[in-house]
Amino acid sequence: MGQKGGHYESYFLRANHPDKPMAFWIRHTIFSPKKFPERAIGELWAVFFDGETQKIVAAKKEYALSQCEFSRQGLNVRLPDGFLKPGQAQGSVQGSQNRLAWDLTFGGADRPLRLLPETFYERKFPKAKALVASPNAQFDGRFSVNGESIAIEDWVGSENHNWGSQHTDEYAWGQVAGFDNAPTVFLECATARLKFGPVWTPRFTTLVLRVGDRDFRMNSLWQSLKANGRYGYFNWHIETATKDVRILAHFHAGTEAFAGLNYLNPPGGSSTCLNSKIAFCRVVLQERGQPERVFETAWRGAFEILTKDIGHGIAVLA
Repeated sequence: MGQKGGHYESYFLRANHPDKPMAFWIRHTIFSPKKFPERAIGELWAVFFDGETQKIVAAKKEYALSQCEFSRQGLNVRLPDGFLKPGQAQGSVQGSQNRLAWDLTFGGADRPLRLLPETFYERKFPKAKALVASPNAQFDGRFSVNGESIAIEDWVGSENHNWGSQHTDEYAWGQVAGFDNAPTVFLECATARLKFGPVWTPRFTTLVLRVGDRDFRMNSLWQSLKANGRYGYFNWHIETATKDVRILAHFHAGTEAFAGLNYLNPPGGSSTCLNSKIAFCRVVLQERGQPERVFETAWRGAFEILTKDIGHGIAVLA
């Protein structure tokens, strides 16, 4: 049974080919509409991005929640056509036009990363929470796109968990699991704003950059309001600074690198997630008393924009 107040919860995996602009994204989701818990469903999504052929293949399937299992004790997700548990994911999804299937193992020793301050996870606000359970996870196995089998060997990405009573009204979200010139550096960031009735809040920009054993956490409430995050179709610039640290980030991808996905919102309605997993990203880290460091990747960036606008020009694939 779903939750009367409305709820969504997603467990997703993503990873990039070590040498080519290719990536996959797999998402297991509970969706429970507000006031109608009996209509709760499970969703299984998959997308494969091929930047060499400029082709994106996506599929989604829905199930009655009674057919699904989402454990409250650790990672254990089961749907009729797939499962996700620690270190292993297997499944297939047949959409209206495409079939995607996977048989993967994954693992990593990096500690979890929280985009928000830890105390925010105990509060009702913000209504959407995010956790990278396994940054820089390594994936191996097979992924199949309409019957074509693709070997997954040493692909690097992440295992992630998102949940809340409603989606953030408008956002850009980004993540990089290893840069071309710094394969262990991990980045997660977001620029978002909320709507209360007819009124929009200012933009909040949070960013966490992991370099070795250090986390540069630019994510306090004051810091997120002070930061400058600007995005459009399809560039995103971030500048965030304290008295000792300044970080600049830039994401970019062409329209051919994005898939449009329809996200239902528990309070009602839906938004379009413009989703790329093969975006460019450049980060400049300036630390007082230290040489400037630059991290860059040509196509390992995850870059998403959630919007209700219909003028983005991206085909909605699922």
